[in-house]
Amino acid sequence: MAVIRWVLGQIILLLDFLTSPKPVVREAEAQKAIDDVTATMSLYQFATCPFCVKVRRELKRHSLNIELRDARNDAALKAELVREGGRHKVPCLRIEKPDNSVEWLYESSDIIVYLKSQFKLG
Repeated sequence: MAVIRWVLGQIILLLDFLTSPKPVVREAEAQKAIDDVTATMSLYQFATCPFCVKVRRELKRHSLNIELRDARNDAALKAELVREGGRHKVPCLRIEKPDNSVEWLYESSDIIVYLKSQFKLG
């Protein structure tokens, strides 16, 4: 079963590479404003998780520079996700609010809807 999972993961990564979306290009000031907001966000993910790939593709499509955190291969990040987010499930978007509170948003579709509404993306 592990071999099948590995092979499928490699296929997912290859297809993602071959069909990678073209990022939107913004004026430098507009991109910096978005980068300032995304600096307070991080995405806990696995490289070969199809739902994580879905979110990463949206990040690339909309030129959102959000830190990617590998919750599979980094034990400290996995522990942080479980301790602070409440469960070991990816993708998970960690959002630091201006009042220093932290929101943990799970589910790829919910993350994409949040990002599109936050940044007024089409």
